[in-house]
Amino acid sequence: MIPLTKDRIILGIDPGTNILGFGVIGINSKGPYYKDMGVFDLRKIKDPFEKLANIFAGVSELLELHQPDCLAVESPFYGKNAQVILKLGRAQGAALTAAVMRGVPVAEYAPRKAKIAICGNGAASKEQVAMMIQKTLKIDLDPKYLDATDALAIALCHHYQMTNPLAGTGGKTDWKRFLAENPDRIKK
Repeated sequence: MIPLTKDRIILGIDPGTNILGFGVIGINSKGPYYKDMGVFDLRKIKDPFEKLANIFAGVSELLELHQPDCLAVESPFYGKNAQVILKLGRAQGAALTAAVMRGVPVAEYAPRKAKIAICGNGAASKEQVAMMIQKTLKIDLDPKYLDATDALAIALCHHYQMTNPLAGTGGKTDWKRFLAENPDRIKK
């Protein structure tokens, strides 16, 4: 494994047009650590297009402040109401556009994948995700920031995906290939 010469920064986004959560983690040779988190509360803004402009501006400020190496965003999931997924997609698009315009690479993860990465259970509750985030990053979290802890989970999911030696193998556990590509990881 190549040692990190500088900390990597991942900005996670849990998109929403009423509440958008964000979480920022750093990665160094010791692993992931907490940097920042919060929410954009857009409930008082009535114009849906003004909400999107606020999302774009807010994410742009976060990108400027934290200079992340990547933006990881939660993908909208299919629900019973098509209007909800449309609104989530618009919010996600505003955040993605801010990153793409600055040349920041983007990764997208389904909510279920992030929950599996953090809790080992794709049906985990927001509270269970928050508890695991607290333990993993060794921080105390306020329960009112569940959208922000979801964003931290997306960022951690991206970190785990990037450091998984079997990522990109189509779900196959090809240990022979992994060992051939990583002889330095074999203890004798």
